Amino acid sequence: MPRRAKPARSGAVRIIGGRLRGRILRFEAAPGLRPTPDRLRETLFNWLAPDIAGARCLDLFAGSGALGFEAVSRGAVAATLVDNHGPTSACLRRNAERLAPDAVTVVRQSAWTFLRSGAERYDVIFIDPPFDALIGRRALDAVRASNRLDDGGLVYLERRAADRETVPGTQWTRLRESTSGDARGCLLRPVKTASALDTRPETG
Repeated sequence: MPRRAKPARSGAVRIIGGRLRGRILRFEAAPGLRPTPDRLRETLFNWLAPDIAGARCLDLFAGSGALGFEAVSRGAVAATLVDNHGPTSACLRRNAERLAPDAVTVVRQSAWTFLRSGAERYDVIFIDPPFDALIGRRALDAVRASNRLDDGGLVYLERRAADRETVPGTQWTRLRESTSGDARGCLLRPVKTASALDTRPETG
């Protein structure tokens, strides 16, 4: 039987770039809550630098909210943060009210219900669930089925570095990849909208 992820300690994560640089996001312990490492977050937003200004972002399994808040800090026009855990959602709302009340929306709902229940489309979708390969694969399938990703949009998937499994099937083009500590991040685009971007994975 796979081991359950240990709850993260209550703590804080710092926004590392943009207009909110240096501001603190506070979070409570929750099973599987594991903020994206600073190094990997910086790498991700370097990848997104040409695309993030004016983007509408969706942060599924938001946890600390580090990805959604970082996106807004770096120029995204809006970020929707989705998390089904009550105390986590409450922390996200407090951070949103304090740092970006006009740009960040918090929804307490499962990722699956959220994707099925609306029609708003997003330019960038972050998928950073508790480390479980099955959840990551299911989330990618749910995003494709939902039609919530705008044409030309990008998906960021984070998973355990030790999970060497190729992105499932032939539905996604892997644009970039990097590892920091026990986390591996991949930037993806649906095959039907893949462009002439250099698709060679980068390591870092």
